[in-house]
Amino acid sequence: MNNLVEFIFSNPWLLTLTLIVGLVLLVKGADWLVDGASAVAKRFGISDLVIGLTVVAFGTSMPEFVVNMVSVANEATDLALTNILGSNIINTFVILGLTALVYPIASQKRSRDFDIPMSIIAGFMVFMCVAVRSPFGEEGYGVTRLGGVMLLLLFVYFLYNTFRHAKDHPDEAEAEEVKQIPTLKAVLLIVIGLLGLIVGGEMIVKSAVQIATNMGVSQAIIGLTIVALGTSLPELATSVIAATKHNSDIALGNVIGSNIFNVYFVLAASAVIHPLPAYNGIVLDAWIAVLGSMLVWLFVKTNHARKLPRWGGAILLAVYAAYLIYRLVMIQ
Repeated sequence: MNNLVEFIFSNPWLLTLTLIVGLVLLVKGADWLVDGASAVAKRFGISDLVIGLTVVAFGTSMPEFVVNMVSVANEATDLALTNILGSNIINTFVILGLTALVYPIASQKRSRDFDIPMSIIAGFMVFMCVAVRSPFGEEGYGVTRLGGVMLLLLFVYFLYNTFRHAKDHPDEAEAEEVKQIPTLKAVLLIVIGLLGLIVGGEMIVKSAVQIATNMGVSQAIIGLTIVALGTSLPELATSVIAATKHNSDIALGNVIGSNIFNVYFVLAASAVIHPLPAYNGIVLDAWIAVLGSMLVWLFVKTNHARKLPRWGGAILLAVYAAYLIYRLVMIQ
């Protein structure tokens, strides 16, 4: 078995294939888990709205969550941090940028007044964690256990506010259309989905670490680019396809919601389990994550249609291109 692993890791083509297969298993595993868990929840009489706010919302962040858990278990803390920051940066600059180019993205009042500001605060919180040493003598600069607990508390506040808003404004809340699936099939989907997530996560982390080693670059670079893009591909495809059908308004809520879950839940849980020390370039990455949410908020607040326009999408893509070139050339 060890000889097989060594052979795969020594062959760049097989190593790349391992990464791709891992990403497919991760994404499909999350889909199967969400479908199965949603169907079981529906069997217990839970409303479509609650399922959408819990099972589906958590399920869409499962790829990032599993990659982070595996990264923490393998002491690949740089990968755990950049998986989240990289995903949020790609979500905001690339997914929203491309979607807006296809068709301007409408925004809801709640997104403008609560969700986007919460996403901005998330980036600031990461920056504060890595820029200020913990006063309790923890591991130094980085997202410590204390930082993780603070982020989780904000996540609880976000969930509370979301449920309260859905209850007070049922006309604004979008209920998830849950597929009717036989119970046995639903349970089977849950089991297969969990296996896909676990196996896929292991394949991604180990192959990503080896690719970084073979290429002589940091884990942070691989996490910000290959891994982050891979875990964000489903959102990218969904958003762009929706935009071609002039239904791009779902993109903003999905992307901002994903960014919030990534930091306040996935990153927080990772830090509570294992503190995540700062890596070279994290301050820039945290600021770019903040800048993305601030630009989106500025674009939708400063036009009468309250949309992310095509020119706004072009600016987001241009800023990301400049950041990526600088990051790859100047900071390793």
